[in-house]
This record gives sequence, C-alpha cells and structure tokens, in this order.
Amino acid sequence: MPCLNEAETLAACIAKAQAFLRNSGIAGEILVADNGSSDGSPAIARAQGARVIDVEARGYGAALIGGIEAASGRFVIMGDADDSYDFSDLGAFLAELRGGADLVVGNRFRGGIAPGAMPLSHRYLGNPVLSGLGRLFFGIGCGDFHCGLRGFSRAAILALDLRTTGMEFASEMLVRAALAGLTIREVPTRLRKDGRSRPPHLRTWRDGWRHLRFLLLFSPRWLFVYGGIGIMAAGLVLALLVLPGSPEIVPGVFLDIHTLLVGCMAMLVGLQSLTFGLLASQFAHAQGLIPAPPRLAPFLGWWTLERMLQVAGAAFLIGLLGFLATFYLWTRAHFGALEYRFTMRLLIVSLTFIVGGIQLGLSAFLAGIMQIRHR
Repeated sequence: MPCLNEAETLAACIAKAQAFLRNSGIAGEILVADNGSSDGSPAIARAQGARVIDVEARGYGAALIGGIEAASGRFVIMGDADDSYDFSDLGAFLAELRGGADLVVGNRFRGGIAPGAMPLSHRYLGNPVLSGLGRLFFGIGCGDFHCGLRGFSRAAILALDLRTTGMEFASEMLVRAALAGLTIREVPTRLRKDGRSRPPHLRTWRDGWRHLRFLLLFSPRWLFVYGGIGIMAAGLVLALLVLPGSPEIVPGVFLDIHTLLVGCMAMLVGLQSLTFGLLASQFAHAQGLIPAPPRLAPFLGWWTLERMLQVAGAAFLIGLLGFLATFYLWTRAHFGALEYRFTMRLLIVSLTFIVGGIQLGLSAFLAGIMQIRHR
C-alpha cells in the first residue's frame, strides 16, 4: 500500500487485508510504502502488524516501486490506502495470478462505482479517453487503465525496469507489460468513496497530462509517424494539384501559387515528423523501452547513416539545380521582371527539395550520434 498521510483509513485497509490472508489461508505480508507521512501513518501501520518501509523519492510511482522491490512474496497486490478498495475481497486477483496471469488489473466500470467515488470528469472524460488511447496505441484490451488495485508477479514486473515516479506509473506498468508480451487479465472491481476528509493527492489536469504524455512518448508511431505521413500526403496532393496551373475547384474559386507554397511547407513538416518518428523508434528500442516495430524493423536496419545522406544529397542536388535554373532565367531577363507563375513554381519546389535535403542530412548525423555504443 503506497501511503502519504493516510492515518484516517490505513488501519481499516490493513485489517481488511489481514482478514483476506487469514480467510484464504495464504502466507503473506502487508507492506506499507510510506512516502513521507507527517500524520503518524507509519506508527499506525506498525501497530496494526504491517511492515513499513520508508521511500524517500516522492511520488505515487516512486512509493510503489520501493514497495515492490522490498516485497518478499511471489505475488504482489497493490492498492491505495484510502479505503476505496476492499482488500478483504481479492479472490479474483489471486485466482488469475495462480492461473498464469503476469498482471491482473481491476476494472471499476465493470465492478461498479459508488456514488461520489469518482469525479464525473474522470468517469466520463479522463479515464475513458486515456484508456481508449492506450488500447488504440498499444492494443491492450483493458477498459480501466488507471485502476489502482492490481495484482502481479513480482519477478515479471521488476524485470520491466519501470521508471516513472508519478501517477503515470499506472499507465507505464500496463504499457511496458504489454510491450514485453506479459499475460494481462482484468477482473471487475468495486470502487467505494474513500474515507479521507482531506482532498486526494491526484490532480486532474496535471496528472491527466502526465498520463497522456507517457502514452505519446512510448508510441512514436502515433506521435510522429502516422501524423507525418498524413501531413506529407496532404501537402503532396495540394502541390500536385496546383503545380501544372491554377485549377478552378469550384466556380469562381481558383488555387494558385499560394496553395503550392502551403502544400510544400506541409510536406516539409510531415518529413520532419516522419524523421523524428524513425529516430525516436530507433532510440527507444536501443534503450530497451519498446520492442522494434515489426513492420519498421527491416526498414530501420536498412536506413543507415550513409543511405540517409545519399537520399539527402540527391534531394539537395535536385533543389540546387532547380534554384540555379531560376537564377539563370533571371540573368536572361537581365535581372529584371520574371514570368511570375512559372518562376515562382520552380523556385518554391526547388527550395522545398533543398530544405528537405538539409533536414534529412542533419537527421542522419543525429541518428549516427544516437547509435554510438558504449563499451
């Protein structure tokens, strides 16, 4: 149980956990990971027969990591010490763990949420949206990403090398477990209104953003690649539409060079996003944070520093030739007025190739730096 000033409810939580161990005939311990309580919570826990460890690093995730590392059992069940979960009713978690699950997550939406137990913004907006993004990004079949009542194999979770220290620890545990191929199951869990008189530690917008940030950072495909491809494709369509001339898309509405400029800028933004995605995927895989994307793995192996520089050099050369052609036309006009529509089209496309080539070249060297290995 992670604990930070839970004197009002800690004794009741420990008593319920003791009842579960006793009634189930389980040899187990109750461990309280105290995160700097100033209300006497550690003394209450010890008086109730629990083992208390002090975790100096502050944060929900830090307290849980400290508790998991200190636990001595084969299986660990974690839960908040605010009396919102019933620690006397953990049979479903134990059954799934004994049945081979590596991680068992409670689902409060299936088990029932008592009136006043969860803010409406969490129940109908925050949790469904973040859980939906988690399922979309990582293919995890869990309906409640942020349930604080979970059971797991201690060895399996420690092997994940979890790193976050805040409330986003709940998302990291699920995401890293799924990426590592662990067996994840879900059981209905009832959520009651907590027994505290003080406000909760959870901060809706701050901690919601931390969860969203984590989901995005651990999914370079959705953060960079898919969006980059979409922006590049949209820009290419716009550029090809107006490159030959000025089409009339609806009566009286024409697209011209300005639309070509927008399309080319969109292609550059998309190219940068796509390049970031490839670099982020390589780096995250090298750091052991995510497995190599199966569809991108062959491409990432082929896409070396030298090949990136070759593509970058070719793009830069094409752009430079176009730019020189534009300059030549200007000399032919004795540095005077030019035919606007043709010259500007050639110049915009040429500069797009030049800037794109420079972007790729710089990204190639950045990739080379990121691939340097230490002995």
